[in-house]
Amino acid sequence: MKNLREKITEISESLRRKGYRLTPQREAVIKILLENPNQHLAAEDIYAMVRKTHPEIGMATVYRTLELLSNEKIINQLNFEEGYSRYELESQAHHHHLVCLKCGKITEFNDNLLEKVEEEIAKEHTFAIVGHLLKFYGYCANCAPQER
Repeated sequence: MKNLREKITEISESLRRKGYRLTPQREAVIKILLENPNQHLAAEDIYAMVRKTHPEIGMATVYRTLELLSNEKIINQLNFEEGYSRYELESQAHHHHLVCLKCGKITEFNDNLLEKVEEEIAKEHTFAIVGHLLKFYGYCANCAPQER
């Protein structure tokens, strides 16, 4: 498994190939995402974490960085119907999300059955699927008993 520095170097090289530099501000945002891989952070969360080590970085810089990284497919911009976006690093492992309607907890899962369904749909409709997003909404183990 790659360490933090190797992952940052890999992202830096990807940006360079696309004509961008890895500025200290961009690196700080990427580092937060790398250090919190399962958090699905909002821009405000990232901003608060970045400011602890880089107090000179403004919210606009965080938003611009997230937009660039999203446009370049380095991160995924996720919408969980909360009125704001959350972000995660692009992953080679395809996964889906379970979203708790009460506490907002987001759990990732992978299910090969869904991949088979995608293949069948593509074949049936002669359609070249390049990706999909799947979110299940409900109540996590902590919140479900309260909803009954």
